[in-house]
Amino acid sequence: MDPRAITIVPIGTVHSTRTEPTDDAWDRETTLIRLSDEFDESALWGLDGFSHIEVIYAFHRVGADDVELAARRPRGNPDWPEVGIFAQRGKNRPNRLGVTTCTLLGVDGLAITVRGLDAIDGTPVIDIKPYMKEFGPRGHVRQPAWATELMGGYWE
Repeated sequence: MDPRAITIVPIGTVHSTRTEPTDDAWDRETTLIRLSDEFDESALWGLDGFSHIEVIYAFHRVGADDVELAARRPRGNPDWPEVGIFAQRGKNRPNRLGVTTCTLLGVDGLAITVRGLDAIDGTPVIDIKPYMKEFGPRGHVRQPAWATELMGGYWE
């Protein structure tokens, strides 16, 4: 066995009306995350005390042949520079993992309702963490102009 290998078992699944991995307008989505039946409801006790959660999930529809290992233009836009896969948040990443901070709307049993989760129906959820402001950026945040332009309609 490869000592670098990691086994990850999803903890739940995304249930959404969005079934295709399209970009933009993700804040219009209200999504349900259903934890696997192996969990007890107590796994979510106290989560509703937070306004936001971070959801780590797998881009399950990206095939191994679609993974990018080098530089590319984000969204294939010729006006934006070629940047490495680790300088962007595209789904064709080597480990095909996404992470999003989304608004927590409610917890009911093993179900979590959120807004602004950019994952489609059937997406395996790897982990959920409460968002704590102390884990947010410390100090000034900077990003290139192309990234700001790319994100212009992503949430709205």
